[in-house]
Amino acid sequence: MAAKGKQNQKLDGPQSFKPYKARRGERYMNEKQKSHFHEILTEWKSQLMTEVDRTVNYMQDEAANFPDPADRASQEEEFSLELRTRDRERRLIRKIDSTLELIDQSQYGYCESCDVEIGIRRLEARPTATQCIDCKTLDEIKEKQILG
Repeated sequence: MAAKGKQNQKLDGPQSFKPYKARRGERYMNEKQKSHFHEILTEWKSQLMTEVDRTVNYMQDEAANFPDPADRASQEEEFSLELRTRDRERRLIRKIDSTLELIDQSQYGYCESCDVEIGIRRLEARPTATQCIDCKTLDEIKEKQILG
């Protein structure tokens, strides 16, 4: 089974990319920037799809009918955790696809709440971000107040 840290990295974001170096006076979300983020998102999606394939192969190869109930329970728990992770990745792939659509429609990089620029560094940290840091922080504070 893949190491837990490696699984979390896949969900957190793409693993390797060269940070974008904006030039002085450069227009926000120009074609070079859109291309940069399109590449990041496409690579991230590819990594996630590879993990999905790996999981399917792993579960097929490791599936066994253990005579010992404890061994069976351990395997079922392991498979359950893998499937839960893959479900999160499946939802993330959908979010990546919708983000790629935003890039194609030239709507990427702007906060959905206040329409301000999200910022290159924030988008590199979380390419699927749809809110600026201020609006996201406010949403999280409201969520904590509501949910306790």
